[in-house]
Amino acid sequence: MELSRNLKVDSVSRLDPSPPRAIDANGTVADAVEEMREGNVGCLLVTELGRVVGIFTERDLLTRVLAPGKPLDISIRVCMTATPVTVSPKDSVRAAVRRMQKGGYRHLPVVDEAGRPVGILSARRVVHYLVEHFPALVFNLPPDPDRYPETPEGA
Repeated sequence: MELSRNLKVDSVSRLDPSPPRAIDANGTVADAVEEMREGNVGCLLVTELGRVVGIFTERDLLTRVLAPGKPLDISIRVCMTATPVTVSPKDSVRAAVRRMQKGGYRHLPVVDEAGRPVGILSARRVVHYLVEHFPALVFNLPPDPDRYPETPEGA
């Protein structure tokens, strides 16, 4: 099957990860929220000396800051996910999907050999990749796959 082969052969760079949006590890949650709002993104990489040391997501904001009632002026270090699972631009798409699936992640930092951020891989990018391989199947599915129209639509 072509998809199976391509998942092993194609690299993460083929998915065109988004440019990395980052915040310094010494910043606050308020700084992170402002950066996320300005960039219209759902996560930020947390960096220290140019290397990824964490990731801060909308989920982290909800579960680690807002739900427990913590103030927005606390350090991002307290609320980030430290040492996140990462991928390299050279890793296979299959490896990236497995890491996302295993950890339940919607975003993976893409880092170079030195741990510097080069992008963010989102579940949305993976879905677009899959649609490229099965466009007819994806675009022609009825809303309920077990139900078909009784009469043809159109003229």
